[in-house]
Amino acid sequence: MSQEVAIRVSGLGKRYRLGHTLEMSMSFRERLMCLPFELAERLRRTGNVAAWRRRRAETFWALRDLSFEVRRGEVLAVIGRNGAGKSTLLKIFSRITPPTTGRAVLNGSVRSLLEIGTGFHYELTGRENIYLNGAILGMRRAEIDRKFDEIVAFSEVEKFLDTPVKRYSSGMFVKLGFAVAAHLDSDILLVDEVLAVGDLQFQRKCLGKVQEVAAEGRTVLFVSHNMQVLQRVCTTGLYLKEGSIVQHGDIDSVVKRYISDIPQTRSFGAITPSMHTVYPPPLEVFRIRLLNHNALPTASVLVDEAFTLQLDYRIHDSGQSYRVGLAWRNSEGILLASVISTAEGVPWLRGQPHRSYRLTIEAVNPFLPGGYALDVVVRNYAEEIVDMIQGLPLTVEALSVSHSSVMTIGNIRLPARLRVEELQHAL
Repeated sequence: MSQEVAIRVSGLGKRYRLGHTLEMSMSFRERLMCLPFELAERLRRTGNVAAWRRRRAETFWALRDLSFEVRRGEVLAVIGRNGAGKSTLLKIFSRITPPTTGRAVLNGSVRSLLEIGTGFHYELTGRENIYLNGAILGMRRAEIDRKFDEIVAFSEVEKFLDTPVKRYSSGMFVKLGFAVAAHLDSDILLVDEVLAVGDLQFQRKCLGKVQEVAAEGRTVLFVSHNMQVLQRVCTTGLYLKEGSIVQHGDIDSVVKRYISDIPQTRSFGAITPSMHTVYPPPLEVFRIRLLNHNALPTASVLVDEAFTLQLDYRIHDSGQSYRVGLAWRNSEGILLASVISTAEGVPWLRGQPHRSYRLTIEAVNPFLPGGYALDVVVRNYAEEIVDMIQGLPLTVEALSVSHSSVMTIGNIRLPARLRVEELQHAL
């Protein structure tokens, strides 16, 4: 392989078998012992063996015939909706799972930030887990010793270094996990949604570390749903849809293509199952209503108009807590504004099964005339995205034609007070 090519993928495919419980890693004896119980259960559910066999034979292609190259020093954004195959691709690169077809050749050492904190032992202290996690991720003890102070400083948990991590908050746990993984020396770094967790300051710190790694000339594959971050950090993009490549090229053109593919037929009102990333999600938003200042349903609002959003939801997993985030994007896919339920004083959302609830958001429209899109993101207490509804169209209209003609620059109107006064003395 040419030294200029860090990753070469040829005809790569990954197939999974659906609806089976007998894993390939089971021994013959274990399969034999489990078979009668599974057969009885399948007969009870389906009523016949033929249907059970058909269901066991179902397969799903997470990736199909991918072929592309990543140059050394390139920062590649892997873009796509949940289920597009992004994480599967990174798991193949990390040697966590083998491909079904094709091959992926990686030139150089590989380190992964796929799941922060993997390998942490809750009974061990932060100090002990740095050495344990570093060893799991491929670091030698001498390397960990050399970088120990830097890891601790980055994690910001120095005061609690000798405390078992089971007593850490979720934010402290994530910081320590990222600090260990981010200080690995490697030729290729795989990053999967690690910037979706933690507080804002920590996310900026993580982003800075990723940019630092890229500036050193190392190859980075970056998965995120934040298009604005991807456009800042990455040079090229790979857009996946249903396991296949839609577009590979300049990051701005790939992001625009991805944004343009978000269905524009969606509208405020009932939310159909196909609009969710998974169905049913743990917290299901089943209706969204946009009301104007007169409390009437609408699909558009005026400049400076007060409006109300009503999100009706039901919770299918009552053992978890959730929060809802709203994000407004312009036609270029750039994030303009957001609202997070917990940040606005709403407690973590909980509920009982088979009961419905309503989250109401009241605001004054800050956007200038034009077309915008609203995304709804649901996260659990571990800050994992459990559902996302994308591309609800919002039209902002001017008060009049003359009003529109002077409001053509930018997307957001800054509320301000202006005054003119005569100076008493010449300057």
